[in-house]
Amino acid sequence: MTGYFKLRRIVLELLEKGLPKNLTYHDIDHVMDVLGVCNQYIKRKKIKGTDACLLRIGALVHDLGFIQSTQNHEEVGAAMAQSIMESLNMDPKHIEIVKGLVMATRIPQSPKTELQKIICDSDLDYLGRNNYVEISDKLYQELKSTNVLKTREDWVELQIKFLKNHTFHTDFAKKNREPKKQFWLQHIIKSENY
Repeated sequence: MTGYFKLRRIVLELLEKGLPKNLTYHDIDHVMDVLGVCNQYIKRKKIKGTDACLLRIGALVHDLGFIQSTQNHEEVGAAMAQSIMESLNMDPKHIEIVKGLVMATRIPQSPKTELQKIICDSDLDYLGRNNYVEISDKLYQELKSTNVLKTREDWVELQIKFLKNHTFHTDFAKKNREPKKQFWLQHIIKSENY
């Protein structure tokens, strides 16, 4: 699929220049992490050609909307992705798929297609990884700096509720991320001050 590398360059430049500095979680590292996890799924599931490319594009643009707003960033990001893809003369069908990938990451997630399930699980892959505490702390700092949270107690409560309500969608994540996510949930409940 032509245009991917041009799109990647445009998006990474936009993110680099445009993301507010107080976004310590929704930053370029997060985007690259999600892209990396998507690449692992592509390899594992032997996803080929256009589907692999669209998933990579979805990963790159899924949080693009944070440049303009922390509210409804998915809609904003989907529109920004559409604009970039149109400027690169990409197929309208492909643009719709990518917009669907971006919208699928909205919380609570309810992905419909296989690619949407993959991007959703890639976006929240860290919930079931060893570096959960380190990454979730970046989210805590971000939510504090954007006045979503006031206290550490609010954060602990939010995390317990989020982890209890979250569901992985792919077989891989259910098998390989869910157990560790449950471990973190129990850890937070026990310590209530991880």
